[in-house]
This record gives sequence, structure tokens and C-alpha cells, in this order.
Amino acid sequence: MGAWEHEKNLTLWRDKIVQDIWTPHWNSIIGNLHNQKIGFANVFGGPSAAVICHQFASLGTDIFIQTGYFGGLSHDVQFGDILIVTAAEMADGVSHWYLPNQQTVQSDRELIEAAVSFCKDKGYSYVTGTVFTTGAIMVETREMVQEWAKHGHIGVDMETATTLAVAAKFNKKAIGLLNLSDHIIKGDTFYSPNEIREEVKKKTDEKIRELALYLSR
Repeated sequence: MGAWEHEKNLTLWRDKIVQDIWTPHWNSIIGNLHNQKIGFANVFGGPSAAVICHQFASLGTDIFIQTGYFGGLSHDVQFGDILIVTAAEMADGVSHWYLPNQQTVQSDRELIEAAVSFCKDKGYSYVTGTVFTTGAIMVETREMVQEWAKHGHIGVDMETATTLAVAAKFNKKAIGLLNLSDHIIKGDTFYSPNEIREEVKKKTDEKIRELALYLSR
């Protein structure tokens, strides 16, 4: 997951992975669920995501699911939507080391279809589309945001392209499932507190965890 609240997120996932839990790194846990080994790592930014994905892929992990948050670049996406990422533009500074001849990296088609089917069956609100993955969020300008949106991206994040690229390098399946944190195309930012919005984000996080566990089986 791409987020900075490490201990909080580890606790949330530890409650779901209830058997034979062990901690290989300070920001990750591994355990068994439904007779299957599953792991969670809390990362922030491309380099952090790459370290975890590279090691786990080398050890035989077959599916990588990037969860976390994105800044909205489309007026069509709403708080409460699950963004099922179909592809990511690689501007993170890490992914091109794994896929040097590419500008974008795709999510696994089967995982996309399974995620869409799950959301439809559950009645969960979702959108599909691409993200722009950047290496820094503090330097973005209004002009940058408009340019990213002009290229058709639904959102911007810091990890998805990295995770997809590392997985692709090792011939593994991967997908991104993201929660809208702030609607930057509308001038909104996550520095603007909103209790109603935070409650919606919290409920959407839980739906994304449910979906991620379903896809991991």
C-alpha cells in the first residue's frame, strides 16, 4: 500500500491475516489466509515500492496488488469510487530501470476483469483508467495537473507504475486499486480537512482491502 501511516495500516492487515504471521521487514507482514500465503507491505514512493516488490518477486510471489491513494485528475471520478488502474505512465524515476524502453506499463488484463466483475457483483462504485505516477508530490503545479489530465489520466500517484513495472520485469501479474484522496483537478488538496470525505475514504479503503483479498486467491 502506498501511504505513510505504517503502523495503522499494518494493524489493519494483521487483523485479516490471522495465521502464522511473521514480519520480514519493519513495514511488511506475511501470513496464511485460506491456505494461501499472503503478504502486505506499507510503502511510500517508488523506491520503497521497488525494494519490496523486487524481493518478493524474486522469492516467487505471483500477484502484486498496489493499493493506496490518488489525486483526482478527472471530473468524472468521485469520492467513494474505487479506481481500477488499467495502466500507469512511468514518471516515478524508478520503473524505467525495470522497463527501459517503455513509457507506460499495463495492469494484468485478467485481474482488471476480475476486479470489475467483483465490484459489479457487490454494487461497489468504481472507475477504470490510467494514472500518472510521479516521484514527487510537493512540486506539482496547476499547469502540470492540467497536462496530466489532458493526457486522459484519471489520477496521479507515486507507486503504481513502479509496482507494475517490477512485476512485469519478473513476469508476474499486477494491478492497482486506488482510493481518491483529493480532487486536485478541482483545486482540492488533502490539506483541506473534511470529516464527511474522510469517512467516505475510510469505507472505500475497506472495500479495496476486500477486493484485494479476493484477487489474491
